[in-house]
Amino acid sequence: MARFIIALEQTIDNYDARGEPELSLQVGDTVHILETFEGECRVPTCICVCNLLFCFQNCDLLSPASCFFVSTVMDITDIAHGKIDDDDKQYFIPFQQIAMETYIRQRQLIMSPLMPSRVIGENEPLVAVFNKVIAAREVNHKGQGKSRPIGQKNVSLLLCFCLWGDVNDIYVTLLQGEFDRGKKKTPKNVEVIMSVLDEEGNPMEKAIFPGAGYEGITEYKSVIYYQVKQPCWNETVKVAIPIEDVCRCHLRLTFRHRSSQDSRDKSEKPFGMAFVRLMKSDGTTLPDGKHELIVYKVDVKKADDAKTYLTLPGSYAEVEEKERQTGKSFHHGGIIPITKDSFQIATLTCSTKLTQNVDLLGLLNWRSNTERLEEILQKLMEVEGGEIIKFLQDTLDALFNIMMETSEEETYDTLVFNALVFIISLIGDIKFQHFNPVLETYISKHFSATLAYQKLTKVLNYFVGHAEDPAHTERLYAALKAFKYLFHFIVQSRILYLRFYGNSEDGGQFLDSIRTLFLSISILMDRPLDEGVKIKGAILKYLPTIINDLQKVFDAVELSVQLAKFIESIPDFQMVRQKLGCLVKIVESNLFKQPDCRDVLLPLITDQLSGQLDDNSNKPDLEACVQLLSTVLDMLDCKDVGPTSAHVKLIVDRLLRRVNRTVINLSLDSPFIGHYLACMTAILKQMEDAHYAQYISTFKTRQDIIDFLMETFIMFKNLMGNVFPPDWMILNLHQMKVFLRAIDQYSDVLNRYFLDSTHFHLQLWNNYFHLIVAFLTHKSLQLETFSLEKRNKILNKYGDMRKSIGFKLRDMWYNLGQQKMKFIPAMVGPILEATLVPEPELRKATIPIFFDMMQCEHHFSTNHNFQKFENELITKLDQEVEGGRGDEQYKILLEKTLLERCRRHRYLSQSGEALALLLSSLLENLLAYRTITHDESPELRMSCTVNVLNFYKEKKREDIYIRYLYKLRDLHLDCENYTEAAYTLLLHAELLEWSDKPCAPHLIPWDGTQGWTQQELKERLFQEIMCNLDKGKMWEKAIEMAKQLVKLHENQMFDFIELSQLLKQQAQYYENIMHAMRPQPEYFAVGYYGQGFPSFLRNKMFIYRGKEYEWLEDFSLKLMSQFPNAVKMTITSPPGDNICNSPGQHIQCFMVKPVLNLPSQFKDKELPEQILNYYRTNEVEKFQYSRPFRKGEKDPENEFATMWIERTTYITAYCFPGILKWFEVKSMSVEEISPLDNAIETMELANEKLSNLVQQQACDRSLPVHPLSMMLNGIVDPAVMGGFSNYEKAFFTEAYMKKNPDHLERIEVLKHLIALQIPLLDEGIRIHGEKSTEQLKPLHNRLVTCFQDLRAKVEKLYGVITLPYSLTEKKKSRVGSMVMPYIMSSTLRRMSTISNASSGHSSGSSDGNPSRPASQESVSTASSSLIPRNKLPCFQHRTEGSFAAQPRPKSLTIGDRRLTLSLFHGESSNLSLYNPLSPLPASPHTPRSSSECTTTHPTQTEDCLFFFTMVHEYDNATITVPWCYSTFSFK
Repeated sequence: MARFIIALEQTIDNYDARGEPELSLQVGDTVHILETFEGECRVPTCICVCNLLFCFQNCDLLSPASCFFVSTVMDITDIAHGKIDDDDKQYFIPFQQIAMETYIRQRQLIMSPLMPSRVIGENEPLVAVFNKVIAAREVNHKGQGKSRPIGQKNVSLLLCFCLWGDVNDIYVTLLQGEFDRGKKKTPKNVEVIMSVLDEEGNPMEKAIFPGAGYEGITEYKSVIYYQVKQPCWNETVKVAIPIEDVCRCHLRLTFRHRSSQDSRDKSEKPFGMAFVRLMKSDGTTLPDGKHELIVYKVDVKKADDAKTYLTLPGSYAEVEEKERQTGKSFHHGGIIPITKDSFQIATLTCSTKLTQNVDLLGLLNWRSNTERLEEILQKLMEVEGGEIIKFLQDTLDALFNIMMETSEEETYDTLVFNALVFIISLIGDIKFQHFNPVLETYISKHFSATLAYQKLTKVLNYFVGHAEDPAHTERLYAALKAFKYLFHFIVQSRILYLRFYGNSEDGGQFLDSIRTLFLSISILMDRPLDEGVKIKGAILKYLPTIINDLQKVFDAVELSVQLAKFIESIPDFQMVRQKLGCLVKIVESNLFKQPDCRDVLLPLITDQLSGQLDDNSNKPDLEACVQLLSTVLDMLDCKDVGPTSAHVKLIVDRLLRRVNRTVINLSLDSPFIGHYLACMTAILKQMEDAHYAQYISTFKTRQDIIDFLMETFIMFKNLMGNVFPPDWMILNLHQMKVFLRAIDQYSDVLNRYFLDSTHFHLQLWNNYFHLIVAFLTHKSLQLETFSLEKRNKILNKYGDMRKSIGFKLRDMWYNLGQQKMKFIPAMVGPILEATLVPEPELRKATIPIFFDMMQCEHHFSTNHNFQKFENELITKLDQEVEGGRGDEQYKILLEKTLLERCRRHRYLSQSGEALALLLSSLLENLLAYRTITHDESPELRMSCTVNVLNFYKEKKREDIYIRYLYKLRDLHLDCENYTEAAYTLLLHAELLEWSDKPCAPHLIPWDGTQGWTQQELKERLFQEIMCNLDKGKMWEKAIEMAKQLVKLHENQMFDFIELSQLLKQQAQYYENIMHAMRPQPEYFAVGYYGQGFPSFLRNKMFIYRGKEYEWLEDFSLKLMSQFPNAVKMTITSPPGDNICNSPGQHIQCFMVKPVLNLPSQFKDKELPEQILNYYRTNEVEKFQYSRPFRKGEKDPENEFATMWIERTTYITAYCFPGILKWFEVKSMSVEEISPLDNAIETMELANEKLSNLVQQQACDRSLPVHPLSMMLNGIVDPAVMGGFSNYEKAFFTEAYMKKNPDHLERIEVLKHLIALQIPLLDEGIRIHGEKSTEQLKPLHNRLVTCFQDLRAKVEKLYGVITLPYSLTEKKKSRVGSMVMPYIMSSTLRRMSTISNASSGHSSGSSDGNPSRPASQESVSTASSSLIPRNKLPCFQHRTEGSFAAQPRPKSLTIGDRRLTLSLFHGESSNLSLYNPLSPLPASPHTPRSSSECTTTHPTQTEDCLFFFTMVHEYDNATITVPWCYSTFSFK
């Protein structure tokens, strides 16, 4: 059973878990918690509230008027759940004192988490009390505390009780019994009947109370357990009888068998009886605990006679006691037989008058036993503490009576003193610490020994004077621990004496005894350290506890002097912590509140602290020092302590500098830094203006002032915001307020001592300005970051301290006069920080300082400019804006302020205005960069970075320029733009030379190391550039970089090992060019129109370089996702002003074609296609976009005659690729291409494509023949589109030539191009015949037939053209290498010669043949080259059979629309079918001439492709050929 040691009121209010009131309890009652609610769980448990400990002596100890109440709470969740097995464990529950009016309402109190809102409102005064109760510590019997938080769902036992009056109750618990069933077959149904009888056997009426709130009863009957041999009742009742009757009363318990039948039950008589006396023969009360009672038979008449059975033992404990006394075994006399039954009860005495201790009883009755008085006093110190506490007043009265009544004899003085010390020590124990008020009440209201002080001081002096005697050491130590209450008694006795006898009766004997005591203590403290360390420590700990009492009867100033002598008697560096702790308690006493006493004590305290905090002090006790100093400052800051100015001055003079240096020497992670900073702040707060001036005057030289101010400024700057947590707003703001006042005072010192040129100290002023800026920019002062309510509260209490310190900064700057030039450019950055604080008045006050700096530098510099100021301002402005400071309002105000002042200046009007505009432009770029930095779009971040980068490049600020270069590089690497990252690094490399000059610090990248030469850094950059170019598949550029390194290692460094590695690397690049798969990027034109775009995009057009496999649809989707509110335009022409000036966002996006720009060494050369492919999409800056339109009336028979092309050419600001994947269009031109010129271009491209396809098929027999089949078929058998016959109808007629005589030369060129197709077709058909399978024979035969007709016609009309050598010839460049050049259209024209000229110009139209046009497919084929040639960039041309080894991209399948679109895009498109669809088996019955043409129309888009599916049937063999006519864009 768990035992809760609680007390003291007779009733305990009890509430269930739902807050409903339960039956009130009495102390000692068994509390059966049948249901404890925790969620939905019900846990049966039982708790016994027992073992009363805390009782008062009698009724007049605490009258009802002075009564106080306590409450306690304990978490019993673990007990309720059965998690604690120790049922006998005792729990010590601390309680909290509450007010009387609060107790009146406590009956409705429950735990707040379970409390309805109605109840909470009624019990608000108890909230604070129960917060303390719940936060109290659970204490075990050894006094060790353990925190026990009580949660909302825990089951708690809540008790409120009162310390009030006398208690004289005995709680009796019927525990258990074992009863013999006798002749019965089943156990008895036992009922226990308890009554209280006197020695005559008369019952005490209504002396038994079954529970709180019940009326008293004479007999108590227990519950009946049916047929249980060993019933356990555990029923508790209270026995309450007058104190004078206890000695003659006893408990009688009778046992009766009960029957379930009424007739038999009435005849049942008691079968047994037991009794127990309430008081023992020695006068002590029945001991608490279990008692094994003897059960007697009641069938003998004498069993009812009390006088008879009281002569017998009532319990087996009495039997054992008699046996122990007599030394003989007990034999029952047989007057009343003893049964075999057994029965147990438990008793608990709760009484302030009844004791169970013989020794304590002997003390209380000492007058009847004076010969044993010495023994009684010694035995008292062996009595259990709880008994003494219950009889505290009677015990103390007895002790002082002994002392007073034996006043002539000093025999018992020491014994009484020791007994008193023992009792005081008991109350000091944690078990009984709550009885301190009881002892206090006794001393103040019941203690009456007027001469006790004489004997107590005499004994105390004796002990202190003989402290070296080992026999007295422990007694003295115990007395010192009881010092506080000993002097309570001494002082109260002295007060009572003076009240009755006046001041002159003892002739100053008392004062002398006190002086003697202090003298003895001082002598004791002055002994060597190893002697009596324990006693010395106790004196230092407990001596201050007597001060407040002692000054009631002792002069306060003299007491202060005695205490000072006592402290001074302690040798230096001995027991430092204890000594400082003693001083803390002295300061906390009432003595220190008196100015006269402070005059004595404060110099002592400052001496002790200065000695500890001195620079030469060996390991000072920082914790004890700061505790003492903070206590002193707290006391001086109180309102009721009198004048403190002189005392503050003393602290400032002696301690301020030492505290400052202590703070400086402490690290920021020291546990004491905050305490010392708070002390320093408190000193500065209590200083008046006169204190500052007086303290400065104490320094002997100016250098001393400089040292003090320097360390103060540095300390202030380092401590602001770095010590206390940021959310400690009040403390931080208070600290800043104190610092502000101190800075203001120190500003006057600077102006007074260090402003003139003779004594001007640059570093001191520099530290001052940096301190002001740090103060001004401190985050706790940035009111804009707080809520409006918080901001208003700060303004009301502290004001805007930024404005005050900012105005001081402005005034101090202007006070410098000619000394200003010494702070330029060093102070530009700090001043800029101040001006960037978002407070309008502060900005207006501080921005003019910039103009003053410009003036100053212009006036004093030899070149009469402000270059230093400008460079520093640009550098710092970049750093500050990037760090998050500055806004659009600052940009406007800065520009306006500087322009106004510069324009009024005689010499700065032009240069100053230029700087103002320059700063405005820089701020615009920086603000845009900062705004976009956190944007999800890396492209926008790159754009802003380049804008800022270009700005610094123009200003030749290489340091900032390089920093932004690396930011741009990192952005590219994050997006895997390796090519652009390489070009970005190349800009850095271009700033370096191939020399051994050391690198300037700003040239070294941020992640580099110091001490590099320019050549080393440049080589490293080249290696990184080549690595990125390799990742970006820009091997041509990587070779160019490698060649420079090769030259360096070969001719200058002679590092052939590194040279060999470079050559291997270079060779690999060449290999990659010829054989690695390299997708060609698309290019897109993007226009951003409307005022809704950022300034760097607004109403501008850019050319974007797409990523690998990025199509227009994907690119547009990504682009629109960056601007979700933008509208995509459906036209490709430039928009009007209505769109450009609109507030919205409009995006225009379409594909453009790069214009090939071959390097000079490649022009007019036969090049492999791999080399040409690189230059088709790289190192380009010119792009074209073609849009068809019509002029004149449309010819329904031939639309080519009026089909014009509008070709727009865009030139970008930089060449692709570069540091960005997009560049702005710097110029744009539009030209119109006539139908004739368009036809010439189309034929040239068709011939170029055909010649190279034939060459590829000839050189690599492993290539599939299907692409060649489709191209040849489209030219020689053009079906519905008519081939080049459309050109003949449009341009070769007499009417056209007469109308356009200036076109004759170009018409001849077109004819020449038509004739040029014949030898190409001849060679292609020859190769096709060699590679045709049986399935393709019908198609090949058809091609031969058509070609023969076409050849005859062309040679007849336009002549015969021959080429100087066969297209299939392989050119050997060196052993083991075959080069297959790509033949350009211009090369074909130069290579061709006409052997037979045309006989007429109009034969194409005059032969009158109405047959279908034969050459329209050739036009279509040629025109198809206008489509960008890398729609499927992974399908590339290769040489020597390497094509089959190229993997197919996983994203493309044979049925993919992208694959279909790319069959004939560009010169390599014919090689894009790795596994072409094989034609169906040929049949000889298939008609030769039947052909159909179906047209697939594209959807309405900007870029439209015309597709034709040609279905040729040859003897049941059907070949489906997708064909592309041309690429146009329609409005």
